[in-house]
Amino acid sequence: MRIGLLTPAPDHPLLAATTALLTPHHQVEALDPVHATLPSPARAPESLADVYLLKTRTPRALAFARYLEQHGAPVLNSADATELCQDRTAMADTALAAGLPFAVTGATTTLPRLAAWDGLTYPVVVKSRHSRRHDLVAKVDDAAGLRALAAQWPDEPVVVQDWTPNDGWDRKLWVVGDRVFAALRRSELAEGPRDTESVRAADLPGEWLDVVRRAGEVFALDVYGVDLIDTPDGPVVVDVNAFPGIRGQQGAPEALAELALRTASGDYRPRGLAIGA
Repeated sequence: MRIGLLTPAPDHPLLAATTALLTPHHQVEALDPVHATLPSPARAPESLADVYLLKTRTPRALAFARYLEQHGAPVLNSADATELCQDRTAMADTALAAGLPFAVTGATTTLPRLAAWDGLTYPVVVKSRHSRRHDLVAKVDDAAGLRALAAQWPDEPVVVQDWTPNDGWDRKLWVVGDRVFAALRRSELAEGPRDTESVRAADLPGEWLDVVRRAGEVFALDVYGVDLIDTPDGPVVVDVNAFPGIRGQQGAPEALAELALRTASGDYRPRGLAIGA
């Protein structure tokens, strides 16, 4: 089988470990969409891999993934699903419309405009509208804190989420095909070091696992992460990520290698994003 890695970082720990598992019997090719030549959409590529793993989210990478999909190549995750998870406004709208217990999200604007508005009830959580590495995620306790944040991020489009009381720990759940991995991580909104503790997915409440699997269906994702917080009213989803790093999770590279081979052989069909989602 030929497996293509769409990424600028094939040495990422998850991808490197997956490649090591595959290469004894299969061909793995890394392709950085930033430097790849994108042919005309009407021109079929000379040779396609049996499956592509999309671990980058730049506009050029998404365009390249769509080109591959248009010519019949399976891509995990699809370009449409990957793009949907980058926009936190669209993410919240999609999740809430599907009945997922997602944090109430609104007020898409810039921080200076938000700081000039006197209608907020504190505390609130402010996040970059566009999900990416090193984006803005902060709990704001008062108007002075919001003004200080606006001075640091003057041009950042943001969304505002209701602050939901919780124990200060994120439940990080990652899914690769049919496999679920989990960890507890100190929230970036809480004080203290961001310690991470692996937990067995089988030890988690069934309600949480149902929410996570439902998120995969709603967002048409095959490799994804869901961040949950535990509240008095049950689990609340605060973020959904396409193809997260899943670092340090025993069995994750094996699960990804298996999923890639199953998809390449036609035994697994990637989820497709529903029209209008």
